[in-house]
Amino acid sequence: MIILLYPWFLILLLLPFVCHHILPPVKGVHGDALRVPFLRDIAKINILSGSLWKRTAENAGSRGRFAALFAIWTLLVLAAARPQWVGEPVRIDNYGRDIMMVTDISTSMLEPDFVYSGRRIDRLTAVKLAAENFIRGRANDRIGLILFATRAYLQAPITFDKQAVSNTLWNADAGMAGNSTAIGDAVGLALKNMRESKNAKIMILLTDGENNDGSLSMAEVMNLARNEDVKIYTIGVGSEKQFMRSFFGVKVAAPNSGIDEKNLKQLAEENKGRYFRASNTSALQKIYAEIDKMEPSLDEDRYIRESKDLFQYPLSAALLAVIALLGLQRRKNK
Repeated sequence: MIILLYPWFLILLLLPFVCHHILPPVKGVHGDALRVPFLRDIAKINILSGSLWKRTAENAGSRGRFAALFAIWTLLVLAAARPQWVGEPVRIDNYGRDIMMVTDISTSMLEPDFVYSGRRIDRLTAVKLAAENFIRGRANDRIGLILFATRAYLQAPITFDKQAVSNTLWNADAGMAGNSTAIGDAVGLALKNMRESKNAKIMILLTDGENNDGSLSMAEVMNLARNEDVKIYTIGVGSEKQFMRSFFGVKVAAPNSGIDEKNLKQLAEENKGRYFRASNTSALQKIYAEIDKMEPSLDEDRYIRESKDLFQYPLSAALLAVIALLGLQRRKNK
């Protein structure tokens, strides 16, 4: 199918007729002709001798030149309207969002203060259970995984292979990356790996502590995040109370103040996200479900059409017509 990208240019086709009726006739290059009385008689003699046919032929030639010039003008206006050939719609795959999961695996994630199916489990196991359902539900999204503690490591780059990401998370053990918590380095690594992405970018940061190691402070990583188009959700994991073992082997409840909620909230709010607190298994599962609703998978169909410009054809035809017209005029003048 052929369309005109700028169809309103066609109104310029009327321009020659408008100019013909509005503008005054062009006078001779030497001014008005000198009026001589006896020339009227000469004109009458010329008419009687057959010059009427000659004048008619000249008028016909003038009309022909006008038609040729108007045809050239039409070709130029058509080129300016930019004709295009447009093909049939073709469905393309929708790549949705790129989601980077940044998960804390420091030794504090071994704290068994979560409950699942009536038995006590550690924080990391609860995270694995909740994250697995989230990963499987992102059908049209790409997902990556960063695990961090004392050091941050890219375990799975942004990929469509959800099963590989899930398997990598399940194979992770708390303490395998160190004992401390380098939140700044982990967020910095995630931002670096998502920088080249052309899709909507989401980061889900999960931790049970505060930034107490690494080369980047929370203030520094917040400055970095402001320059990146990444929406960040942060999750603080851990029960409202942590348990400390006494000298007699009995667990005693104590206030849990290890999570840096202030900076986690600020990081999320400054990057169009939200901070969540997961104090039990049910709350953690609801958080992932809520993020899933807030960032629905982009599964609508998208179509594109192949297009090809055709303006060069009328433009070339106009150029050839001008050359031909000039050539005919030159031969006539010889």
